Amino acid sequence: MEIEKINCGIYMRVSTEDQAREGFSLGEQKERLEAYCKFNGYHIVKYYEDAGISAKTGNHRPEYEQMLEDGKKGIINMIVALKLDRITRSIKDWETLMDYSDTYNVALAFVNDKIDTTNANGKMVSRIMMSVSQNEIERTSERTKIGLSGAIKSGHIPHQAPFGYKHLEKRLVPDETTKDDVIRIFNLYHQGNSYQTIANIYNKEKIFGKTNWYDSTILKIIENEIYKGDFIHGKRTKNPTYYENVVEPLISKELWEECQVQQKKNSRSYKRTLTYLYLQKLTCPKCNRILGGKATTKKNGNVYYYYYCNDCKINLKENVVSDYFDNFIEEICEYDSVVNGFFLPMLKNKINNPKDTLEKELKEQNIKLERIRKAYINGAFNLDEYNKEKEIVEVNIEKLNHKIKDCDITEELTFTPEDILIKRDIDYINKILYPKEYEEYTYMWKDYTREEKSELIMRYVDKITLKLDYRGNPQVDEVLFRESICKPCNELYDSGYIDKTDYAIIGNIGGIKLRFSEYLPLEKVYEHIFRLREFYNVGYYEGIYNYEDKVMFFNFYDNRRIVRIFPLEEYKKMDKIEKIKMGVIFVKNDDKTYLDNKEEIFEYIPPVVNETIYESDQATKNKINLIRTDLGEYVRIYHPEECDKYKEFEKICNGMK
Repeated sequence: MEIEKINCGIYMRVSTEDQAREGFSLGEQKERLEAYCKFNGYHIVKYYEDAGISAKTGNHRPEYEQMLEDGKKGIINMIVALKLDRITRSIKDWETLMDYSDTYNVALAFVNDKIDTTNANGKMVSRIMMSVSQNEIERTSERTKIGLSGAIKSGHIPHQAPFGYKHLEKRLVPDETTKDDVIRIFNLYHQGNSYQTIANIYNKEKIFGKTNWYDSTILKIIENEIYKGDFIHGKRTKNPTYYENVVEPLISKELWEECQVQQKKNSRSYKRTLTYLYLQKLTCPKCNRILGGKATTKKNGNVYYYYYCNDCKINLKENVVSDYFDNFIEEICEYDSVVNGFFLPMLKNKINNPKDTLEKELKEQNIKLERIRKAYINGAFNLDEYNKEKEIVEVNIEKLNHKIKDCDITEELTFTPEDILIKRDIDYINKILYPKEYEEYTYMWKDYTREEKSELIMRYVDKITLKLDYRGNPQVDEVLFRESICKPCNELYDSGYIDKTDYAIIGNIGGIKLRFSEYLPLEKVYEHIFRLREFYNVGYYEGIYNYEDKVMFFNFYDNRRIVRIFPLEEYKKMDKIEKIKMGVIFVKNDDKTYLDNKEEIFEYIPPVVNETIYESDQATKNKINLIRTDLGEYVRIYHPEECDKYKEFEKICNGMK
């Protein structure tokens, strides 16, 4: 009986992990497999080598597939490998291979595992070994996932650092040299600029030394959750994992979310040559779709803007919206001017640019510049490459030096919600007593260009809903502001540190527009009056406010202008509200500032009055005594029942003296 000749195909595979873990190089595998075949008298027909490829299901292994094809053709009738896991680590794949072995009569032999599938026992052992191997893989995968999850939660993000970040001790942290340019991308997009427009700006300015900014690059940044502090692992898999608050964010979650909403509205729209103030803000009163914009230019050059819904045949002139919008937008401008114009830039600089971090980054950039210089001297760079790399680092150094200089200026800066209230009251008094100068110093809504108006509306307005009047013509129903403006405004108002305007009736006088704020403790009221008195001779008296009818009852004198009215009681804690005691701050129409330099009332705010000022500044003492005299006389004449409250004020003053 003739014994069938064994024609072997030797299969060798190694991945990077295998070499690092077990040291199985292709050369070592070949040597051991050749010795095994020689010992058993097997004829080696061909060698099959897959280098740097894992045995995971789905991986393409060209040599392995060629070996199977040769087995089908009868070129080989045995596959010899060092270990079973060189072929596969999946039970499913192994069963497929066993079927292949039976169908084409190709035996399988694994030297280190001592497995030979030419008999039933060999097949059984192979299945057991494969189960053990897969179990180990799954356990390793579980341990890896747990370890990876813990690392991500600690800020160890297993990816290349995106723009605006860098790896520091394996953690992802903001990069002081690039983070501002990333933040700027979100702000530009939030203001209505398209991806392509932003890319064009960055190419023109050579941001990060690049001139290959594309709209797709901007899109990836806008959509990346990392910039709000979150991270998604396995984003392109079926089961991604979302990690929240794992790195320091560059922007607020609100801004990120608003940019995603904005993206749905105009993911690739480009800025038009004509500026539409309310584009993407107006919704149809019938179908609730966003209205489109159109414009007509007359022979005299005037442009008239319209908004329309083709489906519902709705047409709306822009001036209809503006007539409604302009009535209260001035307040938003004032808030924007005070908070964003006066305080926010200083606060952002102080919070976002800690001096020690900037100085450390500056040191690193100077070291990098020196390395580039040495690399050029040693011939690693040609002159053009050296100049390009040098320019990028020098720009970073210039930015850092500028930020450090700003830190020096604002190092002692502190401001409080009380400062916001003071600034708004000072601005309002300036408007009353120095209207001409106020307009010169203050950039008002009427002074905004169309582009600036559009930018502010884009930043603060979410949408404007319309309704149909009795004739079927569209009219403004309500303006819905973004949470990023409503939330801080409402929080400041609820705590008594910002005002809102409303109409009220004062005695028998018709409805007038007044500035109202919420309850503040008595000592805060007096502190506020002290500070205002640094600039102006403000007066103070009290009255009763009928809550239901919005009617104020107090002696109203001519030549007085009310600055602000506020409750002296925590009326929100009352079971039933009928009448509320109100404090009134006023100025006289012919008052002038105490300051010798009038311009300072537009540029500064009065300091907090403290014990040091009381002890050292006689002029301040005199002003405080004047306030005390005014208030004491007023209480004595008009509200003798309130003398106890005034005594509290006296106690506060005496404690400060």
